[in-house]
Amino acid sequence: MRLALIFIFTVLTTLQTFAQSRLTVVELNAENLFDTRHDTLKEDREFLPDSPRHWTRTKYWEKLNRTGQTLIACGEDGSGWHLPDIVGLCEVENDSVLFDLTRRSLLRKARYEYVMTASGDVRGIDVALLYSPFSFRLIRADTIRVAPILDMRPTRDILHVEGEVENGDTLHVFLVHAPSRMGGELYSRPFRKHVVNRLCDAVDSLRLCHSDPKVLVMGDFNDYPDSPSLQTAYTHGLVNVSAEARGSNGAKGTYRYHGAWGSLDQILVSENLRERVSGCHVHDAVFLLEPDEKYGGVKPRRNYNGMRYNNGFSDHLPLVLHLELK
Repeated sequence: MRLALIFIFTVLTTLQTFAQSRLTVVELNAENLFDTRHDTLKEDREFLPDSPRHWTRTKYWEKLNRTGQTLIACGEDGSGWHLPDIVGLCEVENDSVLFDLTRRSLLRKARYEYVMTASGDVRGIDVALLYSPFSFRLIRADTIRVAPILDMRPTRDILHVEGEVENGDTLHVFLVHAPSRMGGELYSRPFRKHVVNRLCDAVDSLRLCHSDPKVLVMGDFNDYPDSPSLQTAYTHGLVNVSAEARGSNGAKGTYRYHGAWGSLDQILVSENLRERVSGCHVHDAVFLLEPDEKYGGVKPRRNYNGMRYNNGFSDHLPLVLHLELK
């Protein structure tokens, strides 16, 4: 499977320069995409060679290539294959990791460019947007700082990227990684609502400066489509086009917890993009799954099961969105 993907990828990347009528967008929580070096300002010792996880250079490069393999496979659809145009990644550590991913891994011939945040997150994880300069021309990128509220740990900033797509439209992309449910859903709920409120403020401000802007929001919200934080987003003119997204090999969401599927990852669009959405699905290629021995069925083939190295991909499956440009 891997050799076939590499062959297809090598042959077809040259097609990126041709005009296209569809934009392919991918959202993925990459599950702890850390390098092997210690950042003295962050709590990243969990992913070092001398840590209990034994996070070595070999494991790091396996992880990079498995992430690349995942993104390449997301280009498959019923009409053929097309390298994703825009990729939103959560849980990436720093610029060095993004450089290795885009310049030295399986993705090196994709010629992706990237922008990312530099947040105050305690562990040092951030969000990053990969984009093909052949189908998304970067206009500007900025970071929306999320100041912690009472009892809230510093979290990831929101990334806002503005770019021009093939048909001349300007697309505003927001990438979010909201606080986890650590401490319980009820305790942590205000923290996620705080992040979404900050997002909605940014979207509302955008509408004051631009006439009917085209907005795409994606990321790991650590909440489900019917959660209060997402309900807030819906009142600000954002439509969840991933709420019913499913896979073709058994996945009923992007994440599985105690045998139950659900989607913590979301893709939302403004009303003026709703009719442009031709499809949104969970990409659950067979190689991204493994048997769930405890609860039955399948689950994402994650990189670690507890402290045991699983040599997998991620504990989240990617979301794939198709936008028609013409």
